[in-house]
Parts: sequence; structure tokens; C-alpha cells
Amino acid sequence: MKSEPTKPSHLTHGNVFDDLGFSPEKALQLKVKSDLFLAIRRHIEAAGHIQRDLCRILGEHQPQVSNLVNGRISKISIEKLLGYASRLGLNATVRIRPASTAAKPKRTPTKKLAA
Repeated sequence: MKSEPTKPSHLTHGNVFDDLGFSPEKALQLKVKSDLFLAIRRHIEAAGHIQRDLCRILGEHQPQVSNLVNGRISKISIEKLLGYASRLGLNATVRIRPASTAAKPKRTPTKKLAA
């Protein structure tokens, strides 16, 4: 018997962290952190580094390198990830642009007082 194709139960609006209910500020932090981590992870895999190599290159102890290699980025700060990127020979650029109109916080209209 053929099974029906699985339909998505939820459509994302571009940032999964927004969709999970994080505040806009926290969603932005998590997005930047995950993008940085993924770039580092791709570089590590392409270079074929093992944890012993990474300990030496990154100047870190093995437990911290294990956190990185195993994706436990909640234990690693954005600043630390930027340092890792630099030590691995990667450059990072941050682009700031206005949020889309759908993601902007709504403002409550204010009433003018009669003078």
C-alpha cells in the first residue's frame, strides 16, 4: 500500500528561531551564532581536522573542542566562535540591514494631547 506524501506541519517564515517563539533579539543572536558555527563546522570537515588538531590550532582543551565538534554551541559564546574562525583562517563579516516589515515590532499609536 502506498503511503501519502508527508505534508509539512509548519511553514517557516525565514528564521526558525522566530518561529520557535524566541524574542526578536534572542532569535537574532541564535541565528548569528548558528551561521558562524555552521561555517566553522564546514571548514573543519573540509580540512579533515580531528579533535587533537583542533586543540592545537584553537588553543583549547579537549572538552571545549568536543563541544564544538559535537554541536553543543550553547556552551560556546559568539566571541569564542569568532576567535575559532580567525584561528582557522576564516574571515567573518556581519551585515546589518533593516528587518522585513513582517518581523518589525508593532508600535502602539499614541494620542496627541490638546494644547
